Amino acid sequence: MDIARFTVASALKALDAGEVSSRELTQGVIDAIDAKDAEIGAYLTFDRESALRQADEADAARAAGKRGALLGVPVAIKDLINVAGQPCTCASKILEGYVSPYDATVSARLRSAGAIFAGRVNMDEFAMGSSTENSAFKTTRNPHDTSRVPGGSSGGSAAAVAGGMAICALGTDTGGSIRQPASFCGIVGFKPTYGRVSRYGVTAFASSLDQVGPMTRDVTDAALLMNVLAGCDEHDGTTADVPVPDFAAALDGASLKGVRIGLPKEYFVDGTDPQVSSIVRSAIDRCAAAGAELVEVSLPHTEYAMAVYYIVAPAEASANLARFDGVRYGHRTGKPEDVYSLYAKSRAEGFGAEVKRRIILGTYVLSSGYYDAYYGRAQKVRTLIRRDFEDAFTKVDALLTPVAPTPAFKVGELQDPLSMYLNDLFTIPASLAGLPAISVPAGKTAEGLPVGVQFIGAPFADAKVLSCAKAFEAA
Repeated sequence: MDIARFTVASALKALDAGEVSSRELTQGVIDAIDAKDAEIGAYLTFDRESALRQADEADAARAAGKRGALLGVPVAIKDLINVAGQPCTCASKILEGYVSPYDATVSARLRSAGAIFAGRVNMDEFAMGSSTENSAFKTTRNPHDTSRVPGGSSGGSAAAVAGGMAICALGTDTGGSIRQPASFCGIVGFKPTYGRVSRYGVTAFASSLDQVGPMTRDVTDAALLMNVLAGCDEHDGTTADVPVPDFAAALDGASLKGVRIGLPKEYFVDGTDPQVSSIVRSAIDRCAAAGAELVEVSLPHTEYAMAVYYIVAPAEASANLARFDGVRYGHRTGKPEDVYSLYAKSRAEGFGAEVKRRIILGTYVLSSGYYDAYYGRAQKVRTLIRRDFEDAFTKVDALLTPVAPTPAFKVGELQDPLSMYLNDLFTIPASLAGLPAISVPAGKTAEGLPVGVQFIGAPFADAKVLSCAKAFEAA
């Protein structure tokens, strides 16, 4: 069973027609992992017995005439989304051995739709990173070139889908952690509008930025998953009580004809890899050929987005990660001398270097005497960034930009944290503004490395963004 040939849509069609069983699909995932994952390292854990048991239950339900939006389809889960009875380590030693007692809302919705939870995939520790090299357990590699990274922090999700070891996966995006690895691995990655999908049961990195989204082989699959994931949740006060459209139906007749596509001049800058620039320019030409109206726009506060993000996100991380203290759950140091050493040593031993770096930075910018100078000012500039987008969307229907300034870089190539942070240059602004954005494959470099382009939409214009991406995919 070649899992790589299945999309969610084609798997559902084959299941409905009786051409394949859920057990066969799930066994296909297991066989692909056995054949490939020793080299790629996408999965942290995979409970074969549980997955096959879920598959058998799905087959029995289908035989009894029951249906579900994802009945019998295996889904890989990023290792910070809680699934009852499964590990949830956030790729960190501080949570090694932790097993979740409950389902996140997105997990519960997948379960209700009949999906099979097909293993936990690797990530940068606590979603902090752009390469999946920050995992405490292993380094995930890009299936297109295993000397290179898959991106991050949802690199395990991207590698599992791109490597033919998953039909689809869930990732999370804080500053680009779905879109950048999707671009690096040549798949579709969609970050919904902030508040469109519940964060309940998703281990928090930066609460005002985190969003769960689908990582799939094509845009149709992303829409099918969004139909299951989206909606208000009483457990999450940040979810928006707004109507949820049928995202898959919105793709019918998707066209770029007459669509006003904005090209923000601040995203087309020196320093972008020439091959990436060429592929993005070709994508713009394809949009024009498909009937789109191209409009140059300006987002003047984009230059401050990186600085704002690396104040706001670490500040929120320092508060969110305070709960991991060696007292209630997770790693606890052996034989501490006193209460202070219990806290200090447990956290020092449990957290990796990048997590420590961001906790220290976040604690600094929130400290007395620095809060107004750094965090307060960053939030004001964040408002200006959001207003730039609001102004742009009075002139255009969507924006088209690069996803990352380079294709996938080599494992170990970027040792300087600032160089690593620059990978999020084109994805961070949409995250700060809470906008829906998607990475769609646009081409490959001469070395065969995938490159994606990004469509960004207005708040809650998720269906429009998916429609633009679908039309571009067809073009």
